[in-house]
Amino acid sequence: MTTKQLDAKGLRCPLPVLKARRAMKELTPGDVLEIESTDPGSVADFANFCETTGHRLLGQESAEGIYSFRIEKSG
Repeated sequence: MTTKQLDAKGLRCPLPVLKARRAMKELTPGDVLEIESTDPGSVADFANFCETTGHRLLGQESAEGIYSFRIEKSG
């Protein structure tokens, strides 16, 4: 299993999700993408992204204006 980091801080909707979609193409099933974003809308955006793509949202957190997500690539 590989974990890849994606820094999407400072980007507004829809750029964090678009960058995540591109990054997921480089991963194999079971790999994890960790994303950091400052866009409050990314909470709903990444939930929707996982629901529509079948990827699994392993967790999300927020602290000091930074939203963190862990997404596992589906097979």
